[in-house]
Amino acid sequence: MKTVERLMVKLILIQLIFLILTQIWFNQAAPRELNKLVRYEGVNSNNYSKVIETFRGLDD
Repeated sequence: MKTVERLMVKLILIQLIFLILTQIWFNQAAPRELNKLVRYEGVNSNNYSKVIETFRGLDD
């Protein structure tokens, strides 16, 4: 029974290490993707345009 418990603890530690490594890896990749998304959406530039909204009479 002790050998099974030791094996389970080792597997849990290995999974924890891989979890931490993948979280670090994905955390570093996210800002690059967000930067591309911001450039694609045009949020980064200061292009302001006047928006004129007109409403017709709401007579139904």
